[in-house]
Formats: sequence, C-alpha cells, structure tokens
Amino acid sequence: MASNFLSYFRIPALASSGLAVIASALLYWKQNELIYPRNIPSGSRTETGVPKPTQFGISDFDELRIPTPDGETLSAFFIRPSNKRMAKKATIMMFHGNAGNIGHRVPIARVLEENVGCNILMLEYRGYGLSSGTPNEEGLMIDAQAGLDHIRSSDEIKDNSIIIYGQSLGGAVAIQLVAKNQEAGDIVGLILENTFLSIRKMIPSAFPPARFLAPLCHQIWSSEETLPQIKTIPILFISGLKDEIVPPSHMKELFALCRVEAKTWRDIPNGTHNNSVAEPFYFDYIVDFINDLLTKK
Repeated sequence: MASNFLSYFRIPALASSGLAVIASALLYWKQNELIYPRNIPSGSRTETGVPKPTQFGISDFDELRIPTPDGETLSAFFIRPSNKRMAKKATIMMFHGNAGNIGHRVPIARVLEENVGCNILMLEYRGYGLSSGTPNEEGLMIDAQAGLDHIRSSDEIKDNSIIIYGQSLGGAVAIQLVAKNQEAGDIVGLILENTFLSIRKMIPSAFPPARFLAPLCHQIWSSEETLPQIKTIPILFISGLKDEIVPPSHMKELFALCRVEAKTWRDIPNGTHNNSVAEPFYFDYIVDFINDLLTKK
C-alpha cells in the first residue's frame, strides 16, 4: 500500500555505535540531548527542514499552532481525507519517534488518509520541528494532552472517534495519554509500533557501554507500569522482529502485560526499528484494525 515514499519512512535511529561510546560518559548530564535528538537529520529544526504535505500531493490540510498550558507553541498538521466519499468521523492522532519531525512522517499520513478516510492530526513535540521549547518527559506529556484537547474543542472534529498511534518514543507518549484519558469515551483505539518497556530498560541495547548507568536516567517513560492501567481500549501491537534499537522482547512483554481483551499482535519479520513501516502488510494491519474499530463503533 505504501507507494514511492519509502525513503522518508527510514528515520535515523536513536544512536549509532559511535555515539554509544560518548553516551557512556554523557548519559546523565546530556541525556536529554541523546534521548531527544531533535536536530537529526540535519536541518530538522528549520523551516526548510520540515517537509510540507504539499510535497507529497496533499492539498486539504491546515498548518496549526497549538498552545500549551505552560506557554509553549506546538506546530501541527491537520490533514483531511482526500476521498470525501469515504471520509469517516474519525481522527488519527500521530506521535512520532525520537528523531526527525512531523514532516518526515507525512507519507505515513497520506497512506492512512487515502486508505482509511480519517482525519490525521500530526502533532510536533516541543523542541522539535517548528515547535518552541525543549523536550523532556513531563513536557511531551503536556504536549500530547494539548493536542488531544485541541481535537476535543475543535468544532470540525470534536465529535470524532479518536485513534492514537505512536511509533517508538511516540508509543510511550501514546500509552500515557490513553491511560489518562480512557474514561472520556472518545478514544476508540491505540496503535503501538516498536516501543519499549522503559527508557532505562532500553539503554543496554541502544547504548551498550552505558548499561551500568541506566539507573541514573531521569527520563523514565515506564510504559510497562502504565500500559496495564488501560482497561478497555482496543490495542494493536506491531513489532519489527529485527529491531536493533528496541529489542522485540519489549513489545512481547508489553503485549503480555496488556489487560485489554481486544488486543491484537502483528509482527513484521524483516522489520528493523526504522523500516518496519516500509515492510509488506504494515499498513494492511493498521487499516484493518481501524476499519474494524469504526465498524463496531
């Protein structure tokens, strides 16, 4: 289903082996720079470094500026379905991984809007892309809530069913957001791709020389503690079995910890951390999951 945008799907990984050596010494003092490499690839924080939806043939969209309660301003794209005949009263809220910006994920949004007929809200974290501020765990959770509140207050989409979709770090953001907001009844599904149990437990694989310093990490993102709090929201787990950054065992453990009855496991046999999205059946799994959710709604 993915077309000729595959090169954009392969976003740089958390760190190369060279960075791992540096990380051993800098993990505590510079861990935010390592965990949130918002300047990778080069230019990602500049106007020209954020690809626009028009570059991928999307014309019906808005560029938004969403304020947060602590004074930051978040960049976002709101993309509407191109095929109005199949348009649904549903909005997918996307949270990306720890590198790059929302513009690098527009091809993903295009495949989804074309094949599902949902609106897409692509929210940019603070300190990433054209958003103000500096990223950290507390701040990103404020950002996620601000994005969800925007959907809930928008006259155009406030009555939409909401699907939350997170990749890697975005999966951790998504888990926290859904756990906090599940009782409202407007979130109907959660999609998780290649996400981790916690940052501390990911350090031995992402930064092997720094494994003994993992307890010093103050950016926790403990999805293994939060995910079991989600009781009724259907969840789709997509795991790249050749993920070299987040061990696939993390996704398997999260699936086992999940207490939701309506949970679905889909693996991508040749999927690495960054190219699972470009592998066969990836989008089929998501489209089938969302269509099933909205049929039952």
